[in-house]
Amino acid sequence: MLSVRPPSVDSILRAVGDRAGGRDRAAVVAVARSVVAGERGRISSGSRPRSAAELGEAVLATLSDLDGPQAALAAGHTAAAAKSADAGLTPVINATGVLLHTNLGRAAWPAAAIEAARLAASEPSMLELDPETGRRGRRFSAVEDEVMALTGAEAALVTNNNAAAVALAVALAGRGGVAVSRGEAVEIGGGVRIPEIVRRAGAKLVEVGTTNRTRVADFEAVLADGTARVVLRVHPSNFAQTGFVESPDPAELAAAAHRHGAIVIDDLGSGALLDTARFGLAHEPMPSERLQAGADLVTFSGDKLVGGPQAGIIAGRAGLVDKLRRDPLARAMRPDKVILAALAATLRLYRAGVAQAEVPIWRHVCTPAAALAERANRLAKATGGRSTRLDSTVGGGSLPGQTLPSWGIALDGSGAQRLLARLRTGRTAVVGRIVDDAVVLDLRTVEPADDDRLAEAIRAALAG
Repeated sequence: MLSVRPPSVDSILRAVGDRAGGRDRAAVVAVARSVVAGERGRISSGSRPRSAAELGEAVLATLSDLDGPQAALAAGHTAAAAKSADAGLTPVINATGVLLHTNLGRAAWPAAAIEAARLAASEPSMLELDPETGRRGRRFSAVEDEVMALTGAEAALVTNNNAAAVALAVALAGRGGVAVSRGEAVEIGGGVRIPEIVRRAGAKLVEVGTTNRTRVADFEAVLADGTARVVLRVHPSNFAQTGFVESPDPAELAAAAHRHGAIVIDDLGSGALLDTARFGLAHEPMPSERLQAGADLVTFSGDKLVGGPQAGIIAGRAGLVDKLRRDPLARAMRPDKVILAALAATLRLYRAGVAQAEVPIWRHVCTPAAALAERANRLAKATGGRSTRLDSTVGGGSLPGQTLPSWGIALDGSGAQRLLARLRTGRTAVVGRIVDDAVVLDLRTVEPADDDRLAEAIRAALAG
């Protein structure tokens, strides 16, 4: 199943041409972006996609509606909003080859998630109302049901990100100890460190083993004497150990912890819901696997490899999840209705078996290198660049060191840094990278529908 995307903002602006009546361009661009967002919703609900010309007419109609006593004020607000977007949230074409680029917002949402978020933001919903009884209901029920179905967990809870999920979960230790392998006491993006998360939760960090080798016996030593009440396994995030290394088997560690009355929390970070080994990558632990191996709770991100909005997910034993739900900090860490709606819509795509086609991160992972090579050859002819073989990375702290074969465009010549800057600041912002003194634009992270815009941006940058 292939996703249908609406025409680009640039193509709609070309259809509008000079018929905008001398209005501020920033205001016209802002209206065009709003029309494109609405069109995505129409398409995801099954409506016929409209052409750039038709959407151009919709832009003109919207602009016409602004005319009147409040026209100047409305145009000013719209222009200010567009200027604000350009200052920090400018849409870009990600041609870096990093599928989950943290600086570019990580995962793009599926069309179904975007429409679900739009509806949640624009209409009242049964957020905390049980339609059967008319009484207060569970805020997270829609998402929790999807998580439980996908992972086999007894219960689930959603927080605003995975760091919050880990912090909430380790608080189960109370003032007791949380046993962590020395090799997993890591720092993730933004300077967030596992030891600090444990301490801020009010628990005591208990490091076991060595940096490169940790065994079940190392954990048993601190479990037997009651030093640790919780075992925390941590995803290594942005680094990988090789060589003389060893880590305990998850099932054996869980069995040892349970013999001593301790609980096991497994922080999976990326939260793969599809087997990454199927796509030529190393196997990323899945929530269902770790729960089956005996983990009492698993935590993972709603973005990254899940490919939805930023959120943290806690899944596992009902009694523990219910205890976390009652923690006063759970309210401070909960996401709003828009995130919940988008996350639930994303998870439903997995249950429907269409995630590979509908979730952008997986669509990018699954694209054959041969298809990328064909696109690279076409773009090379259209821009004067040359097609080149590349390697893409997953990024976002997921699958460190793993790459996917890719193809892209190389732009040779002097002044690579200046050319890269012109691409970033052009009418259509493009972010690439420099390899061997050439600007390289990796197509694995570029949607095929954006190829024409990318070609225009390249020609404009080269001409500048």
